Amino acid sequence: MDKSQLEAIAREITACKKCPLYKTATNPVPGNGSPHAEMMFLGEAPGYWEDQKGIPFCGAAGKLLDELLFSVGLDREKVFVANVLKHRPPENRDPLPEEMEACREFLDRQIRIIQPKVIITLGRFSMAKFWPLGKISRDHGIGRTVEYEGRKFILIPMFHPAAALRASDVEQKLREDFKKIPAEIKRLEKIMNGVMGEKTMSVEERKEEQLTLV
Repeated sequence: MDKSQLEAIAREITACKKCPLYKTATNPVPGNGSPHAEMMFLGEAPGYWEDQKGIPFCGAAGKLLDELLFSVGLDREKVFVANVLKHRPPENRDPLPEEMEACREFLDRQIRIIQPKVIITLGRFSMAKFWPLGKISRDHGIGRTVEYEGRKFILIPMFHPAAALRASDVEQKLREDFKKIPAEIKRLEKIMNGVMGEKTMSVEERKEEQLTLV
C-alpha cells in the first residue's frame, strides 16, 4: 500500500503545473527509496543529471552522498531520498518561496506515508522547512527533536553534498557530520523516550523562542 501511494504521488508530480518549473524541466524528480524507510534525506532541488534521469542525487553530488551513506553503514535502497522541489530550477538557481509552497503538499504527503524516525536535511532550504530560523553554518551536524504536522521525529541538518564538492572545508565538515549520525540518533532517541530532558518543539514554538532572543 505504501509503495502504491508513493507511486500515485509520483504520477501527480509528473502532471503538476502548480508553478512554471514544469515548463523548463526535462523530467520531474519525485524521490526514491524504501517506502518503509526509517531515515529520509532531503535536498533542495534537482540538478542537471537529476533532471535528465528523473532520479534524485544521481550526479556528482549523488556519488558523494552514496559514499557518505556507505561510510556509516547505510544502504541507499533502505532510506528515502527526495528534494523540496520536484522540478529543476533553471540554471540550478535557489528555490523560490512560491515554488517551495507549490511542492509542499507532495513532500508532506511523502513524509506522512513513510513516517520516518529521522529526517536529514541537505542544505539550508530543506532545513528551513522544519526549522525556519536555523543557520546551516552554525547548526550543521547537530540533531534536535522537532514536531511537524503533529508528529515528532529527529532532525539533523547537514551541508548539501554539492556545496561540499565546491569547498574542501565544507566537505570535511560534511564527512565529520555523517560520522556523528549514529551517536546523534542514539542521543535524541533517549530524549524522545524521556531518558534525557529536552523539550520537543514544533516549528512554530522554535520560531517564537528564537524571536525572543533577537
